[in-house]
Amino acid sequence: MSYFVTGTDTGAGKTLISCALLHAFAVQGKRVIGMKPVAAGCDEDDQHEDVVRLRAASNVIAGKGQVNPYCFPRPVAPHLAARFVGVSINFSRIVESLSELNGMADEVIVEGAGGLLVPLNEEQDSADLMEEMGLPVILVVGMRLGCLNHALLTVDAMKWRGLKLAGWVANEVDADMSMLDENVAALRQRIAAPLLGIVPYLAQPDALEAAKYLDLSLLEQAEAHD
Repeated sequence: MSYFVTGTDTGAGKTLISCALLHAFAVQGKRVIGMKPVAAGCDEDDQHEDVVRLRAASNVIAGKGQVNPYCFPRPVAPHLAARFVGVSINFSRIVESLSELNGMADEVIVEGAGGLLVPLNEEQDSADLMEEMGLPVILVVGMRLGCLNHALLTVDAMKWRGLKLAGWVANEVDADMSMLDENVAALRQRIAAPLLGIVPYLAQPDALEAAKYLDLSLLEQAEAHD
């Protein structure tokens, strides 16, 4: 099974949780690979920090072009970053890479760019890519002021687009967030998918540490009920 990880917005902690999922699955003895289909803000060597972290958290070696089919220098919305270098993001190339990675691993964790509806080309957005890849989605909620609206809008949009929400993670990105427990409770009441874990604020984000707070058995239970 592969999963697509999206977030409520930029900075919600998608990379941290994606890497944590890779570590958690690896502990179960599974072959794991992280994938970042589109990255913007790459350095002169076409390296992106998120991709480097995903590859480091994987226990199967895959080619950079397979893990990250599209890498653009400008740190802006993907469709704008692609337009700047005269490229159009083609979903078929991404799906082909996913197929190759699926043949190499038991679990592929695909990290999206930005949130659910971020444009990827002139006509398609990240939700379209999730549908094209046919993957259940894990939503990372960056726990901070305003997260309730962002999270619930994202969940509603997923329902409208016919996407499957496999589970969600509450990632505490604001150490001083007021009434954290109450906010998590409000989301649990309103989101039908299982809460996979509450990751506390980490001054130095550590995916191995974050993995300790995730309960992957909840994903298995959700799959069994489908």
